[in-house]
Amino acid sequence: MRNHIDYIEFPAKDLKNIKAFYEKVFQWEFTDYGPDYCAFDDGKMKGGFERKDNFIPAGRPLVVIYHPELERKLQQVEAEGGRIVAPIFSFPGGRRFHFADPDGNLLAVWSDK
Repeated sequence: MRNHIDYIEFPAKDLKNIKAFYEKVFQWEFTDYGPDYCAFDDGKMKGGFERKDNFIPAGRPLVVIYHPELERKLQQVEAEGGRIVAPIFSFPGGRRFHFADPDGNLLAVWSDK
C-alpha cells in the first residue's frame, strides 16, 4: 500500500510527562529512540513525539505519508508546486523528507527502503 497517511508526529516539551499522560488516559504503548524522541502505538495508528526546545503549545502535528519510492515522490512534490523544507535524511527505520504544500501545510514522506 502506498500514498496513505502512515504516521503522525507531535511536538512535546517533556517526553516523560507526555508519555505518562497518553499511557494512563489512552493506554498507548511507547518505544524510546534516544532522549528526544519516542514513538507511540495506539493499536491502530502509529506516531511519535519529538522533544522541542522551542515548543509551541498550539503546534501542528506532522502528518507522514508512506511511499516506497522516496526520490520519485520528492520530484513530484517539487514539480507540482510543493517546497522541500528538509531534504531526504535517514532516521531509525528508514528515510524521509519534509515539504510544504502550495498552501504552506507541512507534511513528510517516508520510506523504509
